[in-house]
Amino acid sequence: MDPSTQDREPHPSGTDHQPRIDLGAGHAPLDRAVRFGEALGARVWLQREDVGTLGGGGNKLRKLEFLLGDALDRGCDTVVTFGALQSNHARQTAAACARIGLHCEVVLTRAVPRTGEAFERSGNVLLDRLFGARLTIVDRDDTELDRAVAGLRERLRAEGRRAVWIPPGGSDATGTLGWVRGGVDLAGRLDDVGIDRATIVVAVSTGGTVAGLSLGLARSGRHDRVLGVCVYRPREQTAEIVEQLMRDTAERLAPGRHRGDAPGAVGPAPDLTDEFLGAGYGLPTPDMRAAVELLARTEGIAADPVYSGKALAAVVDGCRHGGPGWHDGDDAPVVVVLTGGGPGLYAYPDVFGAELTEG
Repeated sequence: MDPSTQDREPHPSGTDHQPRIDLGAGHAPLDRAVRFGEALGARVWLQREDVGTLGGGGNKLRKLEFLLGDALDRGCDTVVTFGALQSNHARQTAAACARIGLHCEVVLTRAVPRTGEAFERSGNVLLDRLFGARLTIVDRDDTELDRAVAGLRERLRAEGRRAVWIPPGGSDATGTLGWVRGGVDLAGRLDDVGIDRATIVVAVSTGGTVAGLSLGLARSGRHDRVLGVCVYRPREQTAEIVEQLMRDTAERLAPGRHRGDAPGAVGPAPDLTDEFLGAGYGLPTPDMRAAVELLARTEGIAADPVYSGKALAAVVDGCRHGGPGWHDGDDAPVVVVLTGGGPGLYAYPDVFGAELTEG
């Protein structure tokens, strides 16, 4: 396969000079969630990153268009990346590598204190293997992880492979470019449906999606409120990571202009909340389960329990109970970025199983 790294027409995100392959991420629709919104007394739209045609879809495909474009540009034949055992990023990376013919190595950690046959072997783990990735699974122990990475490096050298190492979530300045482009795309869709200002809600883990989204919306001249719902780290730690990614990515787009900029100088930083994190990453909460169930029973859409489920919990709470700036002083519509991860539902049968209340 000879994937193109250039668009026929310049993209308003300013990312055209960066190597990129087309994985179909730009085709995710913006849909009105009429019945879900009626249940909340609000106008709600869904940015459907979950419906991509490659690997089950997900927000990481936008990042991978640039990450894998860069890998091919550098002549790499192997991709190495990292994630928790049920990582959506790992699954999408494995699928994208299968599409373009790159060998994929994934290091998965048992970062979530959950066990059981479904969690260990179903969901994203099953798809990782199906897409041909070679898995290295380790416990949540830094020493064991370092040993596994060292062994992997040695094996790849012995096999003569030229590898690119992608961080968890694809969240570096290269990957974040995908969501600068995604933010500009979303801005165009919002303009098309006549939404001048919205509250845009998205789950936040490693930070690349919300950082790029915020940059892309700002580059489009919009003034939406972006609310990031922390699902991995507390708000203060997440804010530092997001702001650094915004600076690094702005520097990547315009070298020399943003080096050393103070936080916020490259555009408004998103608001962040960790009120829906619960006991930690990948651990269910009652609010998450209720929100996922509400979306499923009003729209027929299955959201994942780790990311979008907690973002939806924030939406349900905000629409029903309000909060500082939730509607920016008016009844601005809410746009939820559904980041994908539906296969992860099958790893949580104890949460989403026969004990669900009947409709």
